[in-house]
Amino acid sequence: MTSLVQHITIDCADAYELAVFWAQVLDSSVSDDDVPGDPEALVETGRAALLFVTVPEPKRAKNRVHLDVRPKDRTRDEEVERLLALGATLVADHRKPNGRGWATLADPEGNEFCVECGAAERAALSGTRLPVTADDVTLAVRLAADTLAKSPVDGWRAPAGTLTWDCWETVEHLSDDLFSYAVQLGPRRPSLRNEVPYRWAPGREGGPWNAVFADPEAGTAGLLQTLEASGALLTAMVRTASPDLRSYHSYGASDPEGFAAMGVVETLVHTHDVAAGLSLAWTPPRDLCDRVLARLFPEAPDDADRWTVLLWCTGRADLPGRERVTSWKWHGAPLDR
Repeated sequence: MTSLVQHITIDCADAYELAVFWAQVLDSSVSDDDVPGDPEALVETGRAALLFVTVPEPKRAKNRVHLDVRPKDRTRDEEVERLLALGATLVADHRKPNGRGWATLADPEGNEFCVECGAAERAALSGTRLPVTADDVTLAVRLAADTLAKSPVDGWRAPAGTLTWDCWETVEHLSDDLFSYAVQLGPRRPSLRNEVPYRWAPGREGGPWNAVFADPEAGTAGLLQTLEASGALLTAMVRTASPDLRSYHSYGASDPEGFAAMGVVETLVHTHDVAAGLSLAWTPPRDLCDRVLARLFPEAPDDADRWTVLLWCTGRADLPGRERVTSWKWHGAPLDR
């Protein structure tokens, strides 16, 4: 038996007011159950919950426990300036000329916390690649679903780009890919020899072999709901699985990051296929393409547009000065960082 941390609890003079500050720091919100003047206020995030409790005693000394935060989409220094504008104060500056180090701030009630470099800055400083994360799976799937939701309702049986499947079947196949990668991370002792034995079968002769099919009666909205649900399963499994876990894939036993990267690549390139069939524009973020290329195609050219390179690696585009790829596979096994 074991215990889990349910909340990180912070004593304060005004629970709701301090919760509002931290909700802004963490891009979250105060619980709908809490209102100004409540003795407690909760801020939930994807990885932790902060519970603020009003107490009569003032803060008298330096905290023995504090939070370390790092920005997701900006630099450490930009984040420090943002938090100062929200009401934090600078307590101590431990930033170094070489870009390393951190800044110690205090929230509006004087509770110290530190702002460290984000993942991109850490990678640049150490000369390592940025990992593919559960958040990347979420981003890829949401961008894909939002793009495909713009499609006409009557075009889904058109061929998906150069594939022999139609657009509907291709999204079903993508949902199935995300599902199958998620379940490979599920067993207590994942197999290194074969896939989890679900029953896969085509919906028609020549169609993709799936375990996941969308109900045609649910229409396009239902189809995209299956895509988002399968993506959420993979996101959850990648986020919670041990980084040391290994599970079977036909291109090499992989780790949670590898399965995340596979899910992102499948989402990006199959959305490209479907978007071509539906005459939709589709260009995913450059940095997302760069991360999955570094993980699954470490030998890919680094001197061209990252999205074009990913399409070239998967046999979907030409790259000047290089032969077109007609047979490909990614590097599924974990990489040395």
